[in-house]
Amino acid sequence: MTQTLGATEALAPRAQRIVNILREKLSPSVLELKDDSKKHAHHHARIEAGEDGETHFVIRLRSAKFNGITRVARHRLVNELLADEFRSGLHSASFILQDEKSA
Repeated sequence: MTQTLGATEALAPRAQRIVNILREKLSPSVLELKDDSKKHAHHHARIEAGEDGETHFVIRLRSAKFNGITRVARHRLVNELLADEFRSGLHSASFILQDEKSA
């Protein structure tokens, strides 16, 4: 299991929740999470809403649970798992979702 974070860097609250959900539901052999929120701090809608913090992530995940399902089905599954996060301020997540066979 890897994370795209510094070795001693603690996860922020939303990132930790995302990691916990994905670990629990998908048992990934690889999980990389990168917070890209700072790249989007200038977005008009985000500024007007007074939002800051964890809003944009890049997630790379490899799991046997993806074996035999299409790319679209993988994305739907992960979006469903993160639905509460999207409802509570997560704006965007970019996914790289692999099955164990593509390792």
